Amino acid sequence: MNEQDTRANTKAIDSLINFETVKYFGNEAHEANRYDEALIKYEVASVKSSQSLALLNIGQAGIISVGLTVVMLMTGNAIVAGAMTIGGFVMANTYLMQLYQPLGFFGFVYREIKQSLIDIEKMFDLLDVEHEIADVPGARELEVDGASVRFENVDFGYDPRRAILKQVSFHVPAGRTVAFVGSSGAGKSTVSRLLYRFYDVDGGAVSIDGQDVRQVTQASLRGAIGIVPQDTVLFSDTSYYNIVYGRPGASPAEVEAAARLAEIHDFIMALPDGYQSMVGERGLKLSGGEKQRVAIARTVVKDPAILVLDEATSALDSHTERAIQKNLKALSRGRTTLAIAHRLSTTLDADEIVVLDQGRIVERGTHADLLAHDDHYARMWQRQQEGRTEDVPLLV
Repeated sequence: MNEQDTRANTKAIDSLINFETVKYFGNEAHEANRYDEALIKYEVASVKSSQSLALLNIGQAGIISVGLTVVMLMTGNAIVAGAMTIGGFVMANTYLMQLYQPLGFFGFVYREIKQSLIDIEKMFDLLDVEHEIADVPGARELEVDGASVRFENVDFGYDPRRAILKQVSFHVPAGRTVAFVGSSGAGKSTVSRLLYRFYDVDGGAVSIDGQDVRQVTQASLRGAIGIVPQDTVLFSDTSYYNIVYGRPGASPAEVEAAARLAEIHDFIMALPDGYQSMVGERGLKLSGGEKQRVAIARTVVKDPAILVLDEATSALDSHTERAIQKNLKALSRGRTTLAIAHRLSTTLDADEIVVLDQGRIVERGTHADLLAHDDHYARMWQRQQEGRTEDVPLLV
């Protein structure tokens, strides 16, 4: 019954969270049917549980009733035969009442105990699940001294049968900016996940200031890194809460300064409730560009030593993008920055550009050097420039 209840709740929550997708494809009836099927299975299990309790109670009551009748007949015969007085009859009846009345609660108590044991069993099963990523015994705090990042011969794959990164090595000196470009699936975003230690490498090492990320605490590691993700997820709370989430102890002045840097302050102030305006479930009341600017402000508030930009301006219009690119450049000054780029125009100011292809580094250098080399990067640049030309609308 517990398992079916969990499955039904999972289906309901999944449908509600992804309500836009459900409505895009008109699948409300389909989702309702899925939920109904899960509820039917829960109903069957619940009825079986109730039936077992009812049978237990009926059987228990029957045994007690038969026993009580037999004992009363025996004592009655003993009184007739003169072997027992009426006081003995009352005493036997009193003893039995004291016995079967507590037993009347036995069925209920048994069910509650059984339910509790099942819940405890599930809890221990959950506690027995080993963390895939856990701090090693005696892990120390990350000591940041400039925050240089180094990948050394890193091999990694989400599935052992399919490698994502193969012998990847690079060094991001403290305070410098390195951009990662390549086709979709080349492993660019995987670099940031390994840096955050959402996964451990299969081979090689990832280090910050010479400290292997596997040897330091996850809290101190992630506290030193700030990211502006491509897909921004916001909490169903106020604009202020979503920005200050980067550092909950930040002051209102710091939150406002971060919002100004992210070019979102004027928009927030134009809302009816200003910074106390609700953004909706997963930020549905904001556009993609507005959510991305909130994410930038949130990272600015965190003030990290290492900055990861995963196509931080992909959802912005060209005018806002240029303004924020300028601000991001100022933000990354003096910080170690890893920029994951899909649009090569955002990599022009990087100190080094790393080109990934099928999980390997195939080129590296500055924008000018890579164009002069006339290989992978130059072809990607040419394709994007041609695409921009073709995207120019015609006036009719």
